[in-house]
Amino acid sequence: MMTVREVSKLTGVSVRTLQYYDKIGLLHPSNHSDAGYRLYTESDLERLQQILLFRELEFPLKDIREIMGSPDFDKSKALDQQITLLKLKKDHLETLITFATGIKLLGVSYMDFSAFDRNRLDEYAAQAKAAWGNSPEYKEYQEKAKNRTHAQDQILSEQCMMIFKEFGKIKGTDPSAEAAQALVMKLQSFFTEHFYHCTDQILSGLGKMYAGGGEFTKNIDEYAGKGTAIFVNEAIQTYCS
Repeated sequence: MMTVREVSKLTGVSVRTLQYYDKIGLLHPSNHSDAGYRLYTESDLERLQQILLFRELEFPLKDIREIMGSPDFDKSKALDQQITLLKLKKDHLETLITFATGIKLLGVSYMDFSAFDRNRLDEYAAQAKAAWGNSPEYKEYQEKAKNRTHAQDQILSEQCMMIFKEFGKIKGTDPSAEAAQALVMKLQSFFTEHFYHCTDQILSGLGKMYAGGGEFTKNIDEYAGKGTAIFVNEAIQTYCS
């Protein structure tokens, strides 16, 4: 059996999180020491592994508790999901690059419509679909975009650029300060509301592209002032870290 601190060291899950899992009935330790300290068995660690799998898949804790508490819960199926996840992690960096490229191919069109004619936009969309068309984010993007007109897309583009304009007004200040961090949250919420669920991971990738040169950097700096794209990225990386 292992103490809560030993489990924390082994798994990377904080002691506070393990205590919380116990409190909400998600992971009770099988035993306690004479002094009342939590003691975890191998079976408990197996359950924790399953919990962490669901967390990697972004399941809410409430849903995980209900799923694992169900009499129909299939441990073998959960193990299959773990194997799949490990394979995904193996290709994680390559997938992120492909995914970020897809976002860039679409996202540029929302930065500045005047930079592309209609055929060019269609070409970017086709390339993006080929790169990450099976992702939940792309499907969500399609669902939200299918009924929008070109004029509505133009309005969204302008609204997005106005957020960068706000960044431009405070560039040169501390990117970790409250004002910059509030704008990062505003930008993330904007993408989630109008395009796709913008996780911190996706947001971090976007920030790096904003400061990486090319159309993103050019469009942002021309609209909001030179150096804005780099400032936005610094604020985003601070937020995501």
